[in-house]
Amino acid sequence: MAREKTQQQQRRRPGGPAGQIRRRNCFFCKEKIAEIDYKNVNQLRRYISEKGKIRSRRITGACRRHQVQVATAVKRAREMALLPYVAEGSEDRERGGGRRDRGDRGDRDRGDR
Repeated sequence: MAREKTQQQQRRRPGGPAGQIRRRNCFFCKEKIAEIDYKNVNQLRRYISEKGKIRSRRITGACRRHQVQVATAVKRAREMALLPYVAEGSEDRERGGGRRDRGDRGDRDRGDR
């Protein structure tokens, strides 16, 4: 009897909301859109991050069927050069941060070998 937990003592998710988790509804299901067109670039930009990555279902709120269609449409739009593969002018490159090329060894002297 001592191990039984009341509703107030039940575990909660760390960092989660105190109330019920709000489920996002699929935009395409609401608007009754059957097929997603790769030529509708303005609509597809909502499903791409600032770096150019395709956002996940958890972020976009799209259902599984429409998320697959969004990913396919984004890939087709990239292939047709309607959408970029990566964001232009990434800040990491401008600051000199990020990964170096394989040949870039920094201050090593190549003549000692």
